[in-house]
Amino acid sequence: MNKVSISGVSKALPPYKRETKAIIPFVELWLGNKEERFRRKVVKIFEGAAVDSRYGIMDIEEVFTATSFEAKNRIYVREVKKLGKTALETALHKAGWSADSLDYIITVSCTGIMIPSLDAYLVNDLQMRKDIVRLPVTEMGCAAGISGLIYASNFLKSNPGKRAAVVAVESPTATFQLDDYSMANMVSAAIFGDGAACVLLSSEKDSTGPRILGEEMYHFTDSTHLMGFDLTDGGLKMILDPAVPEEITKHFPNIVHPFLEGLNSDISKVNHLIFHPGGRKIVQTVEELFGKYGKNIDDTRETLRLYGNMSSATVLYVLERFMDKNPKPGEQGLLLSFGPGFSAQRILLEW
Repeated sequence: MNKVSISGVSKALPPYKRETKAIIPFVELWLGNKEERFRRKVVKIFEGAAVDSRYGIMDIEEVFTATSFEAKNRIYVREVKKLGKTALETALHKAGWSADSLDYIITVSCTGIMIPSLDAYLVNDLQMRKDIVRLPVTEMGCAAGISGLIYASNFLKSNPGKRAAVVAVESPTATFQLDDYSMANMVSAAIFGDGAACVLLSSEKDSTGPRILGEEMYHFTDSTHLMGFDLTDGGLKMILDPAVPEEITKHFPNIVHPFLEGLNSDISKVNHLIFHPGGRKIVQTVEELFGKYGKNIDDTRETLRLYGNMSSATVLYVLERFMDKNPKPGEQGLLLSFGPGFSAQRILLEW
């Protein structure tokens, strides 16, 4: 089996940055005709979300302006092309790779709709080879950053001497529903932000970076109701069941321990927890579960604080933080994310 390594990670941020404290007045204005108790509850959700700031593809006034699904999606299409290109070009530059050296490109997004998919535009813009293999991943939500890495890893394991790029670009801002006063919409508005990331992978003999020891998906049976979107006339309407942290706790031993054992590892050998920050409650849940083993997810919490939950791209921001630390040879890192399905995605790395 070919060795697959992560050769580089980069991120790209949209032009608009906003502090949570600056968003709250817009939230209060939006909910102006609702009863005071409800308004106070929503403001507390924003204040307690553990997100200090976030970035967006549109200005805050535009987010809170009623427009059609078509208008918001047009902004999404325009901006994800820019963000995806920036993230990929930055990663290629850092790695010293040329765009035409890529054999495989995977683009990941669930927060808008575009056909052709983003990868087609990147192939044209960066003048990639005509025989490059494209794969858009569109409906796996927050888990899809790791899903894309799993697909790339499997392709590269079967093909020696090849290179792949995974580009995740998300704009939950484009899915915000002004006429949806459900708790799911309030919570998602409080925790989500926009962003993009790119990971380069290689099966070349002289490739550097952490090696992928193994990867697996774990599917929760009969749990499609826990998370996702309803496609409505107004756009993508958030589904977010409050039982998600409880379900993660229930499945946690089966998600983590058999996976590590199958790779001749265990939690005591894992030095770095590279976990997707789904939100404050999920972070607390996983922190408690890993805390039993003397582990922390400080970088996950810090990523949530600085950027919010950017769906599939977020775990790649956490991965970049660890890559920048240059872990010692032999140290292991566990990537873990959760998303619609419901599912958990896992990768074990070794530096």
